Amino acid sequence: MALQAKNQRVIAQIPVHVFQTLSQAAELYGVNVQQFMVQSAFEKAQVVIEKERIIQLSSQSAELFFDMIENPPEPNQKLKNAMKNYKESFSNA
Repeated sequence: MALQAKNQRVIAQIPVHVFQTLSQAAELYGVNVQQFMVQSAFEKAQVVIEKERIIQLSSQSAELFFDMIENPPEPNQKLKNAMKNYKESFSNA
């Protein structure tokens, strides 16, 4: 997503009690509500993105995964055919 301007404007209508809570928190941080909201939203966005990038496995699944990497099964006929086709596609180029 290419942004044209250096800064973008976000407008939101929020309930009074939410604004009051945000104002109180912003005051405690020594910033205005807008700065607090932008920083808080940015931090939350980073958490969400990071969570989506990390694959979480149970201990059992992780053990199986690493075992399969260290001790891969013999290639079956379908994989052998795929490798053959792959190599042929580059030798014909």
